[in-house]
Amino acid sequence: MNTLLRSLLLLTAVGTASAWAQVKVENAWARATVQGQKATGAFMKLTASQATQLVAVSTPVAGVSEIHEMKMDNGVMKMRAMPVLPLPANQAVELQPGGYHLMLMDLKAPLAKDGSIALTLTFKDAKGQVSKQQVNVPVTTGMPQGQMQGHMQGHNQGQMQGHSHGPAEHKH
Repeated sequence: MNTLLRSLLLLTAVGTASAWAQVKVENAWARATVQGQKATGAFMKLTASQATQLVAVSTPVAGVSEIHEMKMDNGVMKMRAMPVLPLPANQAVELQPGGYHLMLMDLKAPLAKDGSIALTLTFKDAKGQVSKQQVNVPVTTGMPQGQMQGHMQGHNQGQMQGHSHGPAEHKH
């Protein structure tokens, strides 16, 4: 019976390890808002140890949280919600202004510079196992200085910071 118990514990531990695929979250930040602004973005670098998908995001500061992509389409910047964001094994995926990002809408209060917010990221691995990871994200007025170099080459940062996500521009 002792051997049977050890075997069951080992199987449980192995099953749990695969369900909790490791996803490293780096350089996370959210853009501060002003009074009356109802939406903002959150950005970070995600690196999964095995093929994984980011399938959802939630936060107590927003009524709606979605995974989004922004890209140029025939000279027009378009944004769309994505049901999942693939995270290939051991490859960093950047969530940044003008690309993939987390959209926080129906904000319950302005996000103040130098504050922080809690995000819950939900991942699904190749076997369909779901795991959640809570991240504390600093709020700032723009990309932290250490991340700025080389990150926005080819982008006019002033335009990106001034870009609003109004209802007319938001298409799913």
